[in-house]
Amino acid sequence: MDDVFFDATGIEPAGTFEPLPPGDYEVVITESTWRPTKAGTGSFLELKCQVVGGDYDKRNLWARLNLKNPNATAVEIAKRELSAICHAVGVLRPKSKEELHGIPLIAKVVVRENQNGEPSNEIKGWKPKDGGGNGGKNAAAQNTAAQNTAAQNTAAPNGTGAQKQPTASGNAPW
Repeated sequence: MDDVFFDATGIEPAGTFEPLPPGDYEVVITESTWRPTKAGTGSFLELKCQVVGGDYDKRNLWARLNLKNPNATAVEIAKRELSAICHAVGVLRPKSKEELHGIPLIAKVVVRENQNGEPSNEIKGWKPKDGGGNGGKNAAAQNTAAQNTAAQNTAAPNGTGAQKQPTASGNAPW
């Protein structure tokens, strides 16, 4: 290139992104970031999800889970949504938010009006990719892991070896 910053002559311009039509989409969580709320009184976990396959392959969707907020109802809703995600990917006790990344699951997508009055996507539900409730993992292996965890927690009443539980304030350890 001569002395130009960028040459757009041989590159097809990006089109506008219309919201995805309502429906169920296979997605994977590719990123998760804690962000402060607008009011600065809490924070939410923002999940970036990428559609896998189909006409909308590689399109991104976002979910925001209000896990740290003075509004107890908002926190309860977010915890239930995070539980649905954990069940859908078969990771019921993640030690970090990154453990939820890269595992296919189904997101129920709707179209709603955003604050600017424009149509926008929102994820309204989560379920396992295979429909079986174990995120595609072997059910026997998952049950064995759950039994081992239960035995470990029972055998360690003093907390040694026991998995972390949410704190008294309801915040998960990550």
